[in-house]
Amino acid sequence: MNSIDLTPFYRSSVGFDRLGNLLDSALRSDQNAGGYPPYNIELVDENHYAVTLAVAGFEEHELDIQVEGGLLTIKGQKAEENKGKKREFIHHGIAFRGFERKFSLADHVEVQDASLHNGLLEINLVKIIPEAMKPKRIAISSNAAKSSTLEHQSDGDKAA
Repeated sequence: MNSIDLTPFYRSSVGFDRLGNLLDSALRSDQNAGGYPPYNIELVDENHYAVTLAVAGFEEHELDIQVEGGLLTIKGQKAEENKGKKREFIHHGIAFRGFERKFSLADHVEVQDASLHNGLLEINLVKIIPEAMKPKRIAISSNAAKSSTLEHQSDGDKAA
């Protein structure tokens, strides 16, 4: 039902393959992702973002954060505790199941750091725009200035 044919998009564009692949993977992953663990994506300011995941019960050594090829992957796997002792629950409502969440990062977005506090894993991201891609102000020179410079050059040629 959530199938979108991007073939016309690919036929009429050049260099947007990553965008098409991003749309394809987003549509596919939404069906399989589920809601665990819940997360927020926050725009902190113009070039800073924060991804916060609710990972109550997980410790730092049980979480793994990786970035590869513009894909941020967060994995959580609970360590086996009390291997010899069987626990008997009257009600078991806290999910300690393993998880894997993936986020596609835009070009020039990098992970700055991560912290775990009160069961919330916060990953800070920063958008670093290269100098070559930043807007530049181009000075406009007038024709009068160019012509007076040319006249001075031609006067110097005549004198020689």
